[in-house]
Amino acid sequence: MLFLSDLEKRQWAGYANEILRDAVPPGHYDAKVRRNLVPAFHFYIATLLAANGAGEQSREWLETGALLEEDGLFCCAFLLGFLERHGSRLTPPAVVFQDPRPFIHFAGVPAMRGARQQFIRQCGHSLPVFDEPVRFMDIGCGDGALTVALLAHLMETGKVPGASEVILVEPSPAMAGLARETVGTAFPDARIEVANCRVQDYSCRIDQPFDIAMSSLAYHHMPLEDKRTHLSRLKPWIDHLLLFELDANNDTPDLYSPDLALSVYQSYGRIIDFVFAHDAPVDVVIDCVDSFLMTELVSILSQPRGVRTDYHMLQNQWNTLFSEVLGPEFSLRCDSSSYADEYMTLFTLHYGRDR
Repeated sequence: MLFLSDLEKRQWAGYANEILRDAVPPGHYDAKVRRNLVPAFHFYIATLLAANGAGEQSREWLETGALLEEDGLFCCAFLLGFLERHGSRLTPPAVVFQDPRPFIHFAGVPAMRGARQQFIRQCGHSLPVFDEPVRFMDIGCGDGALTVALLAHLMETGKVPGASEVILVEPSPAMAGLARETVGTAFPDARIEVANCRVQDYSCRIDQPFDIAMSSLAYHHMPLEDKRTHLSRLKPWIDHLLLFELDANNDTPDLYSPDLALSVYQSYGRIIDFVFAHDAPVDVVIDCVDSFLMTELVSILSQPRGVRTDYHMLQNQWNTLFSEVLGPEFSLRCDSSSYADEYMTLFTLHYGRDR
């Protein structure tokens, strides 16, 4: 992922103030911006304009930015298409995961499918051998497919003899119902419990130990201060914590800041490109983008902390959080990339209790 220097952050913010004040046309500041970041600068300005009700100006900046995009980063073009479909309004159009189909399509995109397979493999390498069937918790389980795949792999490789209990924490009723069916079918002898709520509402209710807790692209749905609180509540009840997450600087930067816009431009731009590149019916792809990824993107770029839905952190920030809250009883067992390129990384973290 690329970052702005402190000087560039101040410059971009200054240019933005002038553009908002004087309605400066696209291209005026391009020569003053690092060449490879000019499309991201246009994206930043366009989001500010859209948030301030200047939809037509926003579209102009996105149109010029889209002409400059390359290397699989087409977030100006993606946001332009989104605004055209939604009346030039930078407002989230949907409740994420109300319908599980967009997420299921997303999880089947080759890059994401490969990253999830790597996550499973890495966890299989770092977890110890368990002598008894494990008690397993999935925080933000989605459709339950990753739970099934991980536990099946651990059983096949001799790491666990089976699962005695699986707790599925999932706020979406549709996802939770699908997960119950998926996991229950795969492990008919295990006790399956579904907590149809957020982990924020579940962590204070845990009263029994779990061998393994996993969270895949879910623990980022709360700001850093809430992550710390609920991780502290989980700590006494778990022995191993497995995290699969997106490396992005979307938590602590201020709303409408250049560094937040640049992080979103790279991470979501890359993921949305993967979705559009995957062969599928157009309506399925658009639904995946608009009802899932763009809904998250717009929330991050238009809503304040505490209101918006997503707070991805950088990998080193996750490590700092885990070491501070889980330490010294837990130690790092795995810290690996499951997918990485210049602009986006998906990674595995595993912290285990020391006996």
